[in-house]
Amino acid sequence: MTAASRLLSLAQLTLLGADPIDLIDAADAAGFSHIGMRIVPPMPDVPMRPVIGDLPYQRAIRARLAASALTVLDVEAFWLTAATDLRALEAAIAFGAELGARYALVVGNDPERARLVDNFAGFAALARSYGLMTALEFIPYSEVRSVGEAAGLVTAAGQAGAGLLVDALHLSRSGGSVAELARLPAEAIHYLHLCDAPAVPPSDVAAMRDEARARRCYPGEGELPLRALLAAAPARPVGIEAPDRRRSHLSFAEQAREVRATALAVLGVDDR
Repeated sequence: MTAASRLLSLAQLTLLGADPIDLIDAADAAGFSHIGMRIVPPMPDVPMRPVIGDLPYQRAIRARLAASALTVLDVEAFWLTAATDLRALEAAIAFGAELGARYALVVGNDPERARLVDNFAGFAALARSYGLMTALEFIPYSEVRSVGEAAGLVTAAGQAGAGLLVDALHLSRSGGSVAELARLPAEAIHYLHLCDAPAVPPSDVAAMRDEARARRCYPGEGELPLRALLAAAPARPVGIEAPDRRRSHLSFAEQAREVRATALAVLGVDDR
């Protein structure tokens, strides 16, 4: 896969305040081929318009997607906690399948290891029954903090179709390196999330969380080793997840065009 042909997706978090229909419209206008759609809130304190259970809204999302040139790369964000009931997640997984998603994005946030392994294995099996693969994202302020911990969880669960999502920011802020990725089996990494940031991390967890949710830089605007990351996973899709509240004055379409242009520059693609 060449840089010019690498699958490029727009993750919904990039467009702060956007709902799924806003995402579809902006990504389509900007020339993306794929999107990553948020259909469930990652945590109860994250505001979003409910999708699951609102059948008219789901029909509107499907219709808008069908009228676009877009494909859904992933649906998110399934955070597995001590209170997780896999049966309650099935409707969301089923809707992801209706949208044609390739992956369901999961974060492990349960401190009890055995229960987390069981729930992750059960989630991956449920997703696979609907034709979705499971992508585990490690986040330094979750209970699965690093690439090593994430790879260990996937191995312990032993489920076909389960692998890793590697986010450039979380790799950096967890103290990880591209060299760690090179030691993983090629099939372990499903896809990447690209953004940028200063090399020096925030000083505390609250600031780190705020950076991840709303203070990222667009690709090429910071100091993360993005080209080395891309080289470590040469055939993997790339999702752009770069929420930047400094650009909140721009329309969603303008933000999508800007972030796509910066990503293509990092990929070495001239899209003029």
